[in-house]
Amino acid sequence: MATLNIGIVGGGYMGKAHASAFASVGTVFETRAKPILHSVCGSNPASSKRYAQAYGFAKAATNWQSLVDDPQVQAIIIASPQETHRPIAEAALALGKPVLCEKPLGASLADAQAMTLAANSSGAVNMIGFNYMKTPVTQHALAMVKSGALGEIVSFRACHTEDFLAGPTTPGSWRTNGPANGNMGDLAPHIVNHALQFMGPIREVMADISTVHTERPDGAGGMVPVTNDDQATLLCHFEHGVCGTLHCSRIATGKKMGIEYEIAGTEGALRFDQEDQNALWYYDASNAASERGFRRILAGPEHPDYVNFCLGPGHGTGYLDQIIIQAAAFLRAVDGEADQGPDFAAGLAVSKVIDAAWRSHEAREWVAV
Repeated sequence: MATLNIGIVGGGYMGKAHASAFASVGTVFETRAKPILHSVCGSNPASSKRYAQAYGFAKAATNWQSLVDDPQVQAIIIASPQETHRPIAEAALALGKPVLCEKPLGASLADAQAMTLAANSSGAVNMIGFNYMKTPVTQHALAMVKSGALGEIVSFRACHTEDFLAGPTTPGSWRTNGPANGNMGDLAPHIVNHALQFMGPIREVMADISTVHTERPDGAGGMVPVTNDDQATLLCHFEHGVCGTLHCSRIATGKKMGIEYEIAGTEGALRFDQEDQNALWYYDASNAASERGFRRILAGPEHPDYVNFCLGPGHGTGYLDQIIIQAAAFLRAVDGEADQGPDFAAGLAVSKVIDAAWRSHEAREWVAV
């Protein structure tokens, strides 16, 4: 495959990120399949035209249906709001077109189930955008855990905290309306995916979910109700018996990209903070007692995907680089190479945990996933 015509639905924050990634990935990774920015669709024809001109697309689609149906568009990137994911994915998969969908997989568990069924029936390449697992040192951390470098894992703690809605005077918006757009729909999927990738399936959860700021200014002198959650804490029992804790919040004052995890084993431990994404902290319990302590591992060419960006250790990668790594995995899968993941089934696994957490919160008890 020489070229691959890309169509992106959504031109905002994530649409721009994907457009930038696919414009760069062929050079950064020297992929066999070279992507071409063919079509983009915004929320209306005017925004579609603006995105096409700004990002370098050949065509501005008038609506997502025409973009998906266009025979010249060979692969679909879904970067639109959660409630639109299902119809777009189902339409694209019915045509056999590869799909990369932003998280969460859909606006509900039912959406995620239907989208995964459509993907399985189609047989087309499908991926979900859990980009934070693509950080080179997090890929390395996962390999360490899988190899047994930490011994038997005894605990897992992770959080995803940000403060973009920490202030009670921040106006209400689409982010504060509807469960799919709340903290559990927006932030929780990333950290639940981390837990599943590192630790395997979650058997049951106990969750506490809360809305701290129950109303916000409407921008016109009044107030509007907040109809989704601000923060949540989950206790988890993994299938292999380990207990873990997950916390996510959009009102964590001072946190900007607080994806953090700590993994403790009988022979070592790891900790990571996404705000310092080019460092992994490792504790080796085999060291002499006088020399034990966490040591900093700097990202470098020996870690997955890093060398494609830079030959020098310590120079670092950034947010967009995660999206480029993800784009490379998608292109390789489309080109027939081994499955790169995570696929829709991984997105469905996350949605099942989110659904169980809501049921646990409502019942005030442990709930099976």
